[in-house]
Formats: sequence, C-alpha cells, structure tokens
Amino acid sequence: MPPLPLKKLLLVDDHPLLIAGLEKLIGNQPELCVCGTAANVRDALALAGELKPDLVIADLTLPGRNGLELVKDLAALHPELPVIIFSMHDEMVYAERVLRAGGRGYVMKDTPPERLMEAIRTALSGEVFASKKVTGNLLRAFANGNGNGNGKNHAAGCFSLECLTDRELEVFGLIGQAKSNYDIAVQLGISPRTLDAHRAHIREKLGFTEGNELTRHAIRWTEVGTMDS
Repeated sequence: MPPLPLKKLLLVDDHPLLIAGLEKLIGNQPELCVCGTAANVRDALALAGELKPDLVIADLTLPGRNGLELVKDLAALHPELPVIIFSMHDEMVYAERVLRAGGRGYVMKDTPPERLMEAIRTALSGEVFASKKVTGNLLRAFANGNGNGNGKNHAAGCFSLECLTDRELEVFGLIGQAKSNYDIAVQLGISPRTLDAHRAHIREKLGFTEGNELTRHAIRWTEVGTMDS
C-alpha cells in the first residue's frame, strides 16, 4: 500500500533559530513536511499562493504587518487554508481575535512540543484548536452577549489589552517595536491625527498617565509577551 502524501506546512517567523527548531520537530513526523519558510507577511502570502501548503504556522510579531493581519489576508485569499498562530503573547489577549479572523488555532510558545503537534493535527483535520481556558472565555463571552467579534470589552474598570480594538492592539505592538509615529502612520496608511487618537484611546483604556508609560509597557510586551514590570 503506497504511503499517504505528506501534508505540507509553511512556517512564518523572523527568528531563524525558531524556524530551525520547528523544521526539525515537524521533520520527525512521518506524515508532515516543511515546504517553505517566510519572515514577513508579504513573503508568506506569496509562498502560500506558490507552494499551496496544507497549513500555515505563523508568529504574531513580524516585521511590518503582524500575524493577525496575515490570518485575515489568508482567510480572504485562501479560505480553505488553515492557519495556526504560534506566539509568546498571552492567548487571552490574542486567541479570540485570531479565531474570529479565521485562524484555526492558537498555541503559546512555552507549551510542550506535543501540544503544538496536537494543534497541527487538529487543524489539518478541519477542526479548531484552543486551550480550555480560551474556550471557556469564548463561551462566557457569548453567554454574556459579548460575541461581537471586535475584540472589545467595555466593562467598567477594564484596563487590559483585551479592551483594545484590533487596530489599537496593532498600534500598541508597533510602538513596542520602537517605531516612530511617522513610520507607524505610513505603515498603517493612516494620518498622524488618527494615530494620535489611537494612542490617546490606548492610554485611556490601559490607565496610563505618565509620558513614557505607554512606550515602556509596549516595548516590554513586544519583547516578552507581558506588560508586567
């Protein structure tokens, strides 16, 4: 009986060591192979069309446009292509956004390798992979009538990244990459005035009052996935 065809995976991350580790892990699976790698959204979209992978595994923090934008683009261009986000950032901030954008799974980078393999096989089978914590949070959101898909939580006193819209969270991440206001505005295609409004909303929602507090917390979150000092 001939062997089953390999499932092809496209990896998207700008850290060569992580890519090498994933290639080794996936290469040890008899039914999986890595068909290509990309370090940014533009190259990932090009390879997705060229290589026709069966699954994409992507980081959130990428040069230029982020992984959430990649999920949205792939959902529009290749709706049958499953995407898993593999990130250091807190799943309670991003997992719901990724799933609502069309992603098939969210896995934290500090989880055991077998957890990632479980997510890969789950997504390839056509199902959605999420931790019990994320699933419970989604069910509570729908039960409370907050299933609006905007990544918003308008409860009084909510000062966490979950309160930010997708666009505000994108701005927060770019601030964390130490980009200038001009570079952020150009990258997002918005005016400096609109960017200032986003920054003001972020400060208000997160309760930041000091001049450099927003930048300091954004950089820490971008580097280690948390705002805690």
